Amino acid sequence: QVQLEESGGGLVQPGGSLRLSCVASGRTDDIYDMGWFRRPPGKEREFVAAFSWQGTRQNYADSVKGRFTISRDGAKNTMYLQMDNLKPEDTAVYYCAGENPPGAYTYWGQGTQVTVSS
Repeated sequence: QVQLEESGGGLVQPGGSLRLSCVASGRTDDIYDMGWFRRPPGKEREFVAAFSWQGTRQNYADSVKGRFTISRDGAKNTMYLQMDNLKPEDTAVYYCAGENPPGAYTYWGQGTQVTVSS
C-alpha cells in the first residue's frame, strides 16, 4: 500500500503564494512518478503539474505555467508545489497522485484546500 498526504493549503490573497507538500509513505517503490491535480468548486478534477516518467522533465497545465513549480526531494518521498501569483480561479482542493503504471495515477491523497480570495 502507498499513502500520500498533502499539506500546506490555506487562504491567501490574490497575488500571494503558497507551497504545498506531499509526503509518500508505505510501498513508495511502487510509485513510478508523481503529480498534482485540483478540483475547483463545482468542476471536474483537472491536471496541474507532474513529472514525466523517470522525471526527466516537468509538465504543467497552461493555466499555471510560469506561476507554479513542481519539485521533489532526492529520495522521492516528498513532492512540492510552489504556487506564486495566485488567482481566484486557482481556488480548489489540491491532490497529489502517484503513478503505477506510468501514466496511470493509482494512488491519491485526501487533498488540501486552497482558497484565493481578498
